[in-house]
Amino acid sequence: MRLTEHFALEELTFSSTALRLGIDNTPGPEIVNHLLIAATGMEHVRKLLGGIPIHVDSGYRCLELNSAIHGASHSAHMNGYAVDFICPKFGTPLLIVQAIVSSDIKFDQCIQEGRWVHISFDPKLRREVLTATFTKDGPIYTQGVE
Repeated sequence: MRLTEHFALEELTFSSTALRLGIDNTPGPEIVNHLLIAATGMEHVRKLLGGIPIHVDSGYRCLELNSAIHGASHSAHMNGYAVDFICPKFGTPLLIVQAIVSSDIKFDQCIQEGRWVHISFDPKLRREVLTATFTKDGPIYTQGVE
């Protein structure tokens, strides 16, 4: 099912981990509405990046899937608002986050997570910008882009 011109429901719900573990990651109607908001936000990101195709690594995660991958207990992924992605033809995740932050795109949270970008379109729309640093004890988040 196509949510927007460039983003499909299947793309924003697919998980190889869910497949491997036999987890049903099918969203209900309310989550599909949230995924429509996320897909619409991603269309703005895609346009900002010059219309270059974006590779989605992770979108919606049901509670069981989020637990299986040790996701944050309050993750916007579980509500269908968050997308982890890359766009190598545009540049590094750092360059992508810098472009998003410098734009007028409305987002709740944008995180430079090392090898990927996390963006949330939760209706709070705080424009929170973070950088993740990965340690043996887990990620540490700092304000801003580094």
